[in-house]
Amino acid sequence: MRMRWKMMAMASAAALAAATPIAAEAPQAQRVQAITAQERAQGQQANAEIVREYGGVYDGPQVAYVKRVGQRVATQSGLATTPGAFTITVLDSPVDNAFATPGGYVYVTRGLLALMNDEAELAAVLGHEVAHVAARHSRSRQNTATRNTLLGALGQAIVGAVAGNSGFGSLLSRGIGAGAQLATLGYSRGQETEADTLGVGYLARTGYDPVALSTMLESLAAQNQLSQAIAGQTRALPAWASTHPEPGARVARARSEATRIRATGTARGRDAHLAAVDGLLYGDDPAQGAILGQRFVHPALRIGFTVPQGYTMANSPQAVTIVGGGGQAQFATLPYSGNRETYVRGVLQSVAGANARLPAYQLQSTTVNGIPAAQATIRAASGNTPVDVTVVALTPSATRAYHFVTVTPAGRGVAPFASTIQSFRTITAAEAGEVRARYVRVVPVGARDTVQTLAARMAFPDRQLERFLTLNGLSANERLTPGTRVKIVTH
Repeated sequence: MRMRWKMMAMASAAALAAATPIAAEAPQAQRVQAITAQERAQGQQANAEIVREYGGVYDGPQVAYVKRVGQRVATQSGLATTPGAFTITVLDSPVDNAFATPGGYVYVTRGLLALMNDEAELAAVLGHEVAHVAARHSRSRQNTATRNTLLGALGQAIVGAVAGNSGFGSLLSRGIGAGAQLATLGYSRGQETEADTLGVGYLARTGYDPVALSTMLESLAAQNQLSQAIAGQTRALPAWASTHPEPGARVARARSEATRIRATGTARGRDAHLAAVDGLLYGDDPAQGAILGQRFVHPALRIGFTVPQGYTMANSPQAVTIVGGGGQAQFATLPYSGNRETYVRGVLQSVAGANARLPAYQLQSTTVNGIPAAQATIRAASGNTPVDVTVVALTPSATRAYHFVTVTPAGRGVAPFASTIQSFRTITAAEAGEVRARYVRVVPVGARDTVQTLAARMAFPDRQLERFLTLNGLSANERLTPGTRVKIVTH
């Protein structure tokens, strides 16, 4: 699954970096405290856990391109003048996300990289995240933001749902490590606005078109709407900018700021970016299982389950996160010794913490589609609100076990996720064969091509036109110019 690198991507990118004039009227960098040794140590300590939570480091040929763009725009922040002071990482995750941590560590997922349509948009995203670090926003957010929960780095969808101040609830708040907490704690609206303003300035001083931030935000808003429509609901799992200020107002504000500074740089770097993302893995990696509509299927493990319409799922190497029905859940696996009671207790202990004292609970034995299972529910607290935390362990073999952990309002138990749990089963070879890797392919527009004909080439069973338009930042009535290049997704 190694992608081919096209040398013209590096050549074009290098030419862009060398030839782009610095905007004469771009705002000058404000005095910023340089990265301290303590911040660098903090970022380095968090790095390993962040990489683990987000599926590891993506090692495709796009990495060199992203690193060059990221380091170039990051030096405009005043945190450091040497590009090598910034560590730019592409994460092997289909989730649309980007963030930076103290110490000059900057991250972007391959999912968000695929959504971008030019180099300036990549610079805009990375510059925005570096701006948070330059403004030291993490200091205040660590003191005021609610910590993530046991459901991992994607847990912003459920912040506050289980992490309470007493007993088991307070222990759940420590289920996610400090590294991912550092990366995913939310910023205030004021901080987001400040980071947008600083990021637009970085773009201008680097010679990129400062309007790129607003066009990237428009693409993110369109992707979020598409995700909601696919899930059959009006609320989707958080992506980059999903907890930021209202999208429409934010796009307008970013465009206004780009106009206000009267920057002369107009570089977009579309050709370099398209050459770089051609062949990029898109969506789930089949080796980690895949979400197919409302189904989760893992071809290697030969298992699968289905969530109701309106529920959302997000897949990571550690777990599948499920949100819906007024509750939250996680599907995962741990080592299994052959004893379901021991396994259930181990899951509860792993959630609570190694040294935590578990409250009393009753273990119930059952079966799911002929698979032996056991479950236990514990009453916890979310602040002053009681919640039910349930573990359901399923053992399809003597050596393998899986489990759902659900968090629901007190008295509901596992009810919001009963149909999901009851749908768990082993799958056939044919079902496993449905899961195939998808890749971004950059293709030229033919003389007779329309958005409809190109959308028909998208390797999806539904919403092909919407997916194509969103991926390319196009409108439904867009007239394409023959010879220009666009992105499609194929097997």
